[in-house]
Amino acid sequence: MTPTQTQDDAPWKGRFRAATVRIAEIAHSAPDRGLVVTDPSGIQQLHSWSVGDGTLGVLTKKPEGLTFGVLSPDGRWVYYLDDERGNEIGHWVRVPWEGGEPEDVTPALAPYASSDLVISAAGRRLAFNAARSDGFTLYAVDLGPDGEVTAPRILHSTRSLSDVAGVSSDGSIVALASTERSGKPQFSLLALDGESGDWIGELWDGEDTSITDVVFSKMRGDARLVASSNRTGARRPLVWDPRTDERRDLEVADLGGELITWDWADDAEHVLLCQVDRAVQTLHVASVNGGAPRRLHSPPGSYGRYAPGAYFGPYGEIFAVWQDSTTPLQAIALDASTGRRTRTLLPSGAVAPGRPWRSITYESVDGQRIQGWLAVPQGEGPFPTILETHGGPESVTLEVFSPISQAWLDHGFAFLTVNYRGSTTFGREFQQKIWGRPGYWEVRDMVAAREWLIREGIARPEGILLTGWSYGGYLTLQALGVRPELWAGGMAGVAVADFVTEYEDENEILRAYDRAFFGGPPEERMEQYVESSPITYAERVAAPVLIIQGRNDSRCPERQVELYEARMRELGKPIEVVWFEAGHGGSSANAELAIEHQQKMLEFAERVLREGAGVQPHR
Repeated sequence: MTPTQTQDDAPWKGRFRAATVRIAEIAHSAPDRGLVVTDPSGIQQLHSWSVGDGTLGVLTKKPEGLTFGVLSPDGRWVYYLDDERGNEIGHWVRVPWEGGEPEDVTPALAPYASSDLVISAAGRRLAFNAARSDGFTLYAVDLGPDGEVTAPRILHSTRSLSDVAGVSSDGSIVALASTERSGKPQFSLLALDGESGDWIGELWDGEDTSITDVVFSKMRGDARLVASSNRTGARRPLVWDPRTDERRDLEVADLGGELITWDWADDAEHVLLCQVDRAVQTLHVASVNGGAPRRLHSPPGSYGRYAPGAYFGPYGEIFAVWQDSTTPLQAIALDASTGRRTRTLLPSGAVAPGRPWRSITYESVDGQRIQGWLAVPQGEGPFPTILETHGGPESVTLEVFSPISQAWLDHGFAFLTVNYRGSTTFGREFQQKIWGRPGYWEVRDMVAAREWLIREGIARPEGILLTGWSYGGYLTLQALGVRPELWAGGMAGVAVADFVTEYEDENEILRAYDRAFFGGPPEERMEQYVESSPITYAERVAAPVLIIQGRNDSRCPERQVELYEARMRELGKPIEVVWFEAGHGGSSANAELAIEHQQKMLEFAERVLREGAGVQPHR
């Protein structure tokens, strides 16, 4: 461990400030026009992209940043959810690709939460799911040839967790991913008439299965879609025609891991698949008419982080957003036949050399193998060590460029981030293990990671600190209370501290997710909500706690953290809470805010290890 580098030109700060390409997509019918989410100003915003010469034009200037948008297939419009200071509740609006004032697409509707908007390949119909306190409503909006927008009409309403999954090329079919059958985070696919909302068909593979990763054919008159089903225990691709109910499961040979459908070529014969095996990605092209997928020899690392990471582009290429543990996100082109990198479309900013990650596995308390990514600083161990858990929980940590990890490594800490039980791409059983009892198996996987770090001579037993954001922040607080004797300290970002209070205050998307995740609302499952909440174990916490929380967060609202802080202070526990004026993703969208938060964590960890306040090594 070295003293925190606070100078403005410290290498770790430069990595946060380096421009990255979060999302880069092109218009289907106008491939010279694209949309990029990037941060040359230090704050993520939407930009128009002239694909031929790489020129970018700023489309949004939201102070808290903006990290997601949708480009119309004709390249004329860019859509985004216009919320209030990052709270993720508002209205879908659009701006011209050339720039201009936003136009509200749904001015007559009350504000809503909505995670996605999809547009037909022909550009004549869009659909989105709106979540409010009364449930979820699927809307369709017709788009005229001169840019006119009709009033939204209701296609489907439900109290169950659901989201729009796709629209057919001509707009005649809208697909909805729905948990109405399962009551769990397991989805069937409903095909509805895009005009009336009438039932067309349903794709469902039975109890404990999900249909995900939906992509409609872009060919005019083709109603088929590709998707993934986990009925075999791992996601595998299929083709389904909602109008005829004809289904074909694609041949995948003996490929391991999970196969995720990312794109469908314009010829309607080939699909782009991402294989994820032990958190390592490989790209493949498969024919929907049969035959084993063809592996692409693309650069090692990972593709995408916030959206499907590759798609069929023009000129016989595949466009991708790529990174590895020492290279920031950038847009590149791959040869569609071989997967070899052909050129850089949009470069990332230059950064100081970092320490590479390597994949490791260890055995958890019940014998389950857990995968993680490890990086160590220069010098000989054992080191003070950061144990990170990702958000979600239904997510996965791939080999990514993480300025946070490199900041710890620069200061002499080892860094391990783990894909605990509940993570995606490790199979259905692994993902669903935590359902109904959040926090139980995840903490046991964290404890086993600690034992592995010590056994391997990487970590000092008395010098292991926990960190994570969102659900990872929740796990940080939960582990500090459930196994207090093991940790030197914990640093939680935008965390869950009390599931009961969170349920009362969070947006409807998250409220519905919690009902599915826990197996019911708090009034039906109060004992489990309490057992899974860090506030329940506040009296047991022994190590200092730092929480970084957004005042405008509708996913992990402020009141539940305020109650946790009050309880900790009442008990005389060492806790510091740092508030910032933005929503759930505020720190990830703003480089200077992220630097401020990282410096707080570095100084916190340095102080905790120097003082050793109340921490006893585990024997």
